[in-house]
Amino acid sequence: MKKNIILGITGSIAAYKAADIANTLNKEGRSVHTIMTRAGTEFITPLTLQTLTKNKVYTDLFAPCAPSEVEHISLAQRADLLLVAPASANFIAKAAAGIADDMLSTVLLAVRGIPILIAPAMNTAMYENPLTQRNIRTLKELGFCFIEPREAMLACGSLGKGALADTEQILSAVREALGE
Repeated sequence: MKKNIILGITGSIAAYKAADIANTLNKEGRSVHTIMTRAGTEFITPLTLQTLTKNKVYTDLFAPCAPSEVEHISLAQRADLLLVAPASANFIAKAAAGIADDMLSTVLLAVRGIPILIAPAMNTAMYENPLTQRNIRTLKELGFCFIEPREAMLACGSLGKGALADTEQILSAVREALGE
């Protein structure tokens, strides 16, 4: 049976790497349903992800949909795994606080009993900030799995921890979470 994966993409320069993740998951026989935050669409277009996944890309919680369907609930109910890559500090903070004000954060609150993988990507100062670290600890305590960022030269020009994990490391975590 084909596994349904929700791929969340948030506002980070690393969003372009989500295209490779989505493409590989699709080629491996998974059905990838992409949800992009408004900030995520500033870095990569929904059309790119739609073309690679052959599925609708969700960007708006209140976009018109089939009258018989509540999209954020039906997406959550079909999902076998939720992956947010890249996950911004903003998304992590909202998730830790239980804020549901867009499609991705609303689906996050609606999923049940599936693995939730978070791959942070942000500036080192933001990643190491005590508030971000507290939010990560909170989510880990709730059962979220984190794919640790790497140390690298960041888009801002500084060297430090905060770069999105390598694509293969993310894909490996997905396979492991799905029991493959």
